[in-house]
Amino acid sequence: MCGGTLVKPKLRPLEARPILHQGQESILLRDPLGLAPGQVVVPASWGPLLALCDGTRDLPALRAALAVRTGLLLSEESLAQVIRRLDEALLLEGERFEAAREAALRAYRAAPFRPPASAGASYPEDPAALRALLQGFVEGADLPEEMEVQGPFRGLISPHIDYARGGPVYARVWRLAAPTLEQADLVVLFGTDHQGAPGRLTLTEQHYATPFGVLPTDREVVRALAEAIGPEAAFEDELHHRTEHSVELAAVWLHYIVDGRPLPLVPILCGSFDPFIEGPADPATHPPFVACVEVLREVMAARRTLVVAAADLAHVGPAFGDPRPLDLAARAALQAADEALLATVVAGDAGAFFRTIQAEGDRRRVCGLPPIYLTLRLLEGAEGIQVGYERCPADAQGGSWVSICGVLLR
Repeated sequence: MCGGTLVKPKLRPLEARPILHQGQESILLRDPLGLAPGQVVVPASWGPLLALCDGTRDLPALRAALAVRTGLLLSEESLAQVIRRLDEALLLEGERFEAAREAALRAYRAAPFRPPASAGASYPEDPAALRALLQGFVEGADLPEEMEVQGPFRGLISPHIDYARGGPVYARVWRLAAPTLEQADLVVLFGTDHQGAPGRLTLTEQHYATPFGVLPTDREVVRALAEAIGPEAAFEDELHHRTEHSVELAAVWLHYIVDGRPLPLVPILCGSFDPFIEGPADPATHPPFVACVEVLREVMAARRTLVVAAADLAHVGPAFGDPRPLDLAARAALQAADEALLATVVAGDAGAFFRTIQAEGDRRRVCGLPPIYLTLRLLEGAEGIQVGYERCPADAQGGSWVSICGVLLR
């Protein structure tokens, strides 16, 4: 039997999707932290067992619950073997996972910089090929003639979706920010932490590399933020920076627009807003947010700073758990809801932006809620100009969609 921390097995936060593997229905498990050895494929029949591994049941209780819910009666030894296999793959919380996490964190901090985790997958690793790709988007990103966009700008909202789908929107907002970035000596970059704990702001002192070189993290500002937020909370999930794509995909565009200049960066990952959506907690009075805004406003008073929210909007359709695919009417309704939400962004009203999403229970899964809210809070009174919007397909059937926007704030 399993002992130690596996007495009551608890599955870690993982990404799971059904696949056909070697002719068999299976489940592909991916570890967002990148600690598990590659992608793990398990039989689809393990699905109910994985759902029951929530840390509340020992092995006899797991075996009984599985029999009641599915009619499947595993032997004690078979169940123990499954649990051991999950633990060896670092998919369960426990001593083995903690040791791997600590080792990975030490290696991350000891490296000269954070390497670009998405290079070679989401975009070309070769600088020349990447430059050509981004330049192609820029050259094709014309604005309507009637749109007048003049800086300088205090902030912007950029997508963090892949470039293949979001390239034109990225190009519009980053191209228009170029003159402001020429004068900037600091960029504060809020990104969605897709695995982040509720209400958490996660910092790192590690520099961010792109194929164009290294963007140095301003460690003095990071340390001031950590002192204000509380160092333990600020760095508890620092390893999320290693694989999270939101900051990285915006940082690559930033580095391209400044032509490789090592512009100092303050990368901040923003965790879930679930407690604020679901309960009485208020983001306006959440101590880490209040402290973060106070420190950054003091920094910005002395430095030419651009604030960036790396943020997508809605995630809807079966790919995200909705029961039905979006038809034409539903897609039109999605755009109308996004337009109402973006009106609060253009007005620079962080409170109205949050309340609009809260009122609908975040049923459209706006993953950019935390970074956009904090950007609007920090730039209180800003006026926004929407320069891009798109609905991007999220499945092969055309029934699931992700919406994105580009907004400049002045």
